[in-house]
Amino acid sequence: MPKITLIGAGSVEFTRVLLGDLLRFPELANARIALHDIDPERLATAEQVARWAARATGASPAIEVHADRRAALDGADYAINMIQVGGYAASVVDFEVPTSYGLRQTVADTLGIGGIFRALRTIPVMQAIAADMAELCPDAWLLNYTNPMAMLCWALALDAPDVKAVGLCHSVFHTAEKLAGYVGVPLEEVTYLAAGVNHQSFMYRFERDGESLYPLLDEAIARDPQLRRTVRVELYRRFGWFPTESSEHGAEYLPWLMRSDAAIDRFRIEQGVWLRMSEDNEADYAQMKRQLADGTPLELEPSPEYAPQIVHSIETGQPRVVYGTVPNTGLIDNLPAGAAVEVPCAVDGSGVHPVHVGALPAQCAALNRTFLNVCELAVRAAVEQRPEHVLHAAMLDPNAAATLSLDEIAALCGELVRVHGERLPAWLREADIWKREER
Repeated sequence: MPKITLIGAGSVEFTRVLLGDLLRFPELANARIALHDIDPERLATAEQVARWAARATGASPAIEVHADRRAALDGADYAINMIQVGGYAASVVDFEVPTSYGLRQTVADTLGIGGIFRALRTIPVMQAIAADMAELCPDAWLLNYTNPMAMLCWALALDAPDVKAVGLCHSVFHTAEKLAGYVGVPLEEVTYLAAGVNHQSFMYRFERDGESLYPLLDEAIARDPQLRRTVRVELYRRFGWFPTESSEHGAEYLPWLMRSDAAIDRFRIEQGVWLRMSEDNEADYAQMKRQLADGTPLELEPSPEYAPQIVHSIETGQPRVVYGTVPNTGLIDNLPAGAAVEVPCAVDGSGVHPVHVGALPAQCAALNRTFLNVCELAVRAAVEQRPEHVLHAAMLDPNAAATLSLDEIAALCGELVRVHGERLPAWLREADIWKREER
């Protein structure tokens, strides 16, 4: 039976979903499940969830609980990563300090100032995980759910190219599901193709029986004035293809929206939505603990998450197609070589195989490149330990550049380094560059 390690298992809501999907497969019902988290209380709750999920699915996994990450990874066949370095407290800093400079953000976990600083504190941990895997489970697959997806996967490709890693996100599937609902076509009758960068891919094929469903989508949008007041539909209108990411995410990757009160009102952009979502997650966690304590059943519906499907396909040989973030080894012709791109991936008993997409529409590829410029500089800052690249990434970020002056961006970065403190690596905290950059 395979050993499946969950790193960051204290994200118990996600642990519940993934374990339900994994253990529902008869071929995985007796798998070894290793749970790891640095928070002892959450790790204990994750163990309770795992044992409940086993009973609920009728499975008999061997469940292990490890405070030590190396013990959890030793001999693993799959490592599913879902950590959040710094937790909620770090996210609060990523919002509050930029807000004091007048910079608006919505989710702040993928691009922008928030995404850059989340990458800077997460990449060292990812490097350590990859080093552990190279020593303890060199043939294992690393299935990453942690954001900022493109930055982390790019950093892994540069720093640990021998680790078999793929980034996973449900945005493409959920977009296809949403679009099918808009046009009134059952999802199982829809075929689609998306590609680009995680959180900024576009749906380049959306069809039924070989016929485009975009005309039906246009009719649905024309009928619904509220739908037209979304960032996604505005991007579709301007760029010609429907984006795969939510309006909340997509708004802060662009230069035109977050700086403008009129645009925020027109497109109903909720600032700081991630903090409110995090507070809701804390409430959900507390509710789950109460249910576990009093024996109330937890919800355990099947999900579309890709990690369980990948594990099952590799173990059984059953072919599937998922969407993953992988290095651009000629997969997308007009995006930079080596960049972390999101493409379809065929999965079978021999592993995960990215699919060649070709050239994207020029305008969409150009938008992706503005996204990847920030990613590359943030990644090189972390991997090469070059603090000046932190400033370069921030200065080129579309939202920051549209809102703040160069002096303000530099001062903001310096203040974030000081406030985050020990959450960031020493080479960054101790760099002389921050002494010169003050508000």
